[in-house]
Amino acid sequence: MNPPPAPVRALIADDERLMRDQLRSRLAQVWPELQIVAEARNGDEAVAQVAELRPDLVFLDIRMPGRSGIEAAREIARMDPTDTWPGCEVVFITAYDQYAVEAFEQGVVDYVLKPAEPERLRLTVERLRQRLARRAEQGAAGTADALQSQMQRLLAQLAGQLPAASQGGAVPPQRLQWIQASVGSQIQLIAVEDVLFFISDEKYTRVQTAQTEALIRKPIKELVEEVDPALFWQIHRSTLVNARAIAGVLRDERGRQLVQVRGCAERLEVSRSYTQLFKGM
Repeated sequence: MNPPPAPVRALIADDERLMRDQLRSRLAQVWPELQIVAEARNGDEAVAQVAELRPDLVFLDIRMPGRSGIEAAREIARMDPTDTWPGCEVVFITAYDQYAVEAFEQGVVDYVLKPAEPERLRLTVERLRQRLARRAEQGAAGTADALQSQMQRLLAQLAGQLPAASQGGAVPPQRLQWIQASVGSQIQLIAVEDVLFFISDEKYTRVQTAQTEALIRKPIKELVEEVDPALFWQIHRSTLVNARAIAGVLRDERGRQLVQVRGCAERLEVSRSYTQLFKGM
């Protein structure tokens, strides 16, 4: 009787912990036998861990501080293969659908769009299974050189299509994109752009969307530093509002400015320190 095949081993590299957690969770749903052997917070850690652990797969966020996912993949593709390790299959993680270029369909690397929805991820997993099976049939020695050559050509193509900031140039500040929040007894991942407003009390910050009200422990003073200031305006020491969701501003009988938010009946008070935001309204 033949021994069972060795489990497929993978590494996840993303500078956002919530994204790593979500991808790990979704992979457990669609590929339960996959072993996640390590997680990396940036491209440098990913390269070091691949060199040490020799996984079968590496999931790389394209945009990471320091060495980008593209640069890390190029370094990984240069690693010397062995008789039992022909190299990694590379899966890029990206929030930008326009980067899912034709090159991804050439069968050398794959991609996952953020957030990693189960149905889309299931298709990626199926393609990965097929490529790993073909590699096992052909043998490590016969595929390593071809794999390296194809991958380097592909990565050079991708590098030419991505902005300089994605390739280790001047990287803009990483803005908060996702919130992990408590909704009743569940934990949900909420896209920051879908948030209408954040409002804090002494212990919690309420995250309000058009469909959901959730709670997080992060205070407003921390959120101010992490969200895009062009998208979220601070109108009170305890309140951030999505500028795109502002329907209007009115004054009550006491002369206070109140912000009306689309999709929500609640009105948000503007403190005196921030009334200049709505001057002339």
